[in-house]
Amino acid sequence: MIRARLYAPLSGGAVKCLACNHFCTITPGHPGLCGVRENRDGQLFSLVYDRVVAAGVDPIEKKPIFHFKPGSLSFSIAAPGCNFKCRFCQNADISQVCDRGADPFSGRLAGKAMTPEAIVAKAVELGCQSISYTYTEPTVFFELVLDTAMLAKEAGLANIFVTNGFMSPKLLQASAAVLDAANVDLKSFSNGFYTRYCNGRLEPVKQTLKAMVDLGLMVEVTTLVIPGLNDDPNELEQMASFIAGELGPSTPWHLSRFHPAYQLTQVGPTPVDTLERACDIALSAGLVHVYTGNVPGARENTCCQACGRTVVKRFGYTVENFLTQTNKCPGCGSPVFGIY
Repeated sequence: MIRARLYAPLSGGAVKCLACNHFCTITPGHPGLCGVRENRDGQLFSLVYDRVVAAGVDPIEKKPIFHFKPGSLSFSIAAPGCNFKCRFCQNADISQVCDRGADPFSGRLAGKAMTPEAIVAKAVELGCQSISYTYTEPTVFFELVLDTAMLAKEAGLANIFVTNGFMSPKLLQASAAVLDAANVDLKSFSNGFYTRYCNGRLEPVKQTLKAMVDLGLMVEVTTLVIPGLNDDPNELEQMASFIAGELGPSTPWHLSRFHPAYQLTQVGPTPVDTLERACDIALSAGLVHVYTGNVPGARENTCCQACGRTVVKRFGYTVENFLTQTNKCPGCGSPVFGIY
């Protein structure tokens, strides 16, 4: 347990957490909404600095990140907790620490003690080119993320956030120097969806996305398309227009198939036809790189926007990259968005 980096003291021993856009006011002896940042005697502490609950090697495409070192491996880590309460969370067993039926503050949280030095050493040993902070929400284990990311940079590794985008501007600024790329969930373009299904808000996510692009980070966006909840064509068109207009038409958008999970088991899987229509909407809005997720063999290839040639061929996590250390199309020489 170490002291949190981003908080402000308030009267009466309370503190204001500055890590995310909830900006929780936390009284002594209590946690914030994430469940893993607790006020102890007027100071905010991270309960998960040494609690790595998941660690392993993933293809970078699993994040999903398609335009940053395609075909490479990324050492992926998570600590318990999340600042959202998504009813469709696929990792609820490690993210929703307050929903486990017991008081998580009565003892140690789940996870294996793993130092930043050990994380970086393992990533290098296993031949990874990056470290991804993923599975839960990197914002809530920011202290571990930052210390690890600084060492990763020194070791020549890249750093990747897989995030809900609800981080505070202060946290993003503090991460910018060591962060290379991010995949941000744009869960819906309805604030009502965010409040009802995620216990969050839309506008801070939009602001984070725009700020990441302004900071020069390589950004990809993912939307889990849920039947009847965020698959309305008008809403998808609004999302596509926002991504193309505010983030840039080359910004990759991953439209992923929903499968029943956690508290949303009454909704069936997304029809593949729905994903195809969503892709058509995205392309009509001017987006260049549009992909389907959780549907192997569908829209997975990266193509040159100038001549249409396939420059990265994919089937699931099998990748054939024709852009070896260059972003120039081997057919026409036009630049392709990304880092290869």
